[in-house]
Amino acid sequence: MTEHLVQLSVPRPSSHAIAQLKCVTAIGGGHGLGRVLSTLSFLERRLIGIVATTDDGGASGKLRRSHDCIAWGDIRNCLSQLAQQPLAADVLNYRFESEHELHGHNLGNLILYTLDQVSARPLDGIQLLSRLLNINTRLLPMSEMPVDLVASTHDGLECFGELHVDGLLHMPQKLALSHPVVATPEALAHIRRSELIILGPGSFLTSVMPPLLVNEFVQTIAAATAPVIFIDNLAPEHSPAGEMPISQRLEWMNQQLGESLVDGVITNRPDAKLKLPVFDHVSAAPDAPHRHDPSSLLAALNAAVTYFLKD
Repeated sequence: MTEHLVQLSVPRPSSHAIAQLKCVTAIGGGHGLGRVLSTLSFLERRLIGIVATTDDGGASGKLRRSHDCIAWGDIRNCLSQLAQQPLAADVLNYRFESEHELHGHNLGNLILYTLDQVSARPLDGIQLLSRLLNINTRLLPMSEMPVDLVASTHDGLECFGELHVDGLLHMPQKLALSHPVVATPEALAHIRRSELIILGPGSFLTSVMPPLLVNEFVQTIAAATAPVIFIDNLAPEHSPAGEMPISQRLEWMNQQLGESLVDGVITNRPDAKLKLPVFDHVSAAPDAPHRHDPSSLLAALNAAVTYFLKD
């Protein structure tokens, strides 16, 4: 425990503090962002999720290799966690296993891809599916242009794609996108309006970092007045980033981005070198020890909002 630790005053405070905010933005990918969005879904249209679109593995990679499109998997994952009907989540997550051309594909990804094909832009398809599922939280891709993740190692090697980045044994010297892409304009507008910006949880290199590698996002977040809260994983991820204390991870992020974005951290793991306010007492969900319990996550976020917006 460090002198920067901020204790929660009550074990499960109400949602009053964060419920007063007019615009909240959560940035990331995979299961982590979906858990944050579902926890804060009571904010409805005041909550925006900016989703990483660089995945090249699994069903997303299979679709990307056959069609030049963004990665739909993390967007589908968020939609499935926001869907109120369990059957809707099952449909979105259904994976074809039979031995024909659809083998390995995910139905939710195919639906999003199809809606994109009949829409003017990817965002239109996401919004249409959200309306069909009665989801009020707005999901925005980090960019509507296909792009990949590229890591440069200290040995001078270049690893192309998230699958190879996930397989690194050491932190890369540099992490970048394969080519410059334009940030989704609506996402930038929401960041400017936000009263709270949330990063993570999730894979540090392949979920949290990709949206931040779009230059416009870094510049807009740095210029925003909203506090930026980083949510740490409950258990260390099996990667070089997971072996680093959070202070080193954030310092590595600062070096990559050329900006110091994070104002506070939600974590249970003390780090004496972390010179930021820390909000702890987050616990695991009973049915998923690696995922945050929504009530404790909401309590920590409320503590952060109270601390930073107390004036």
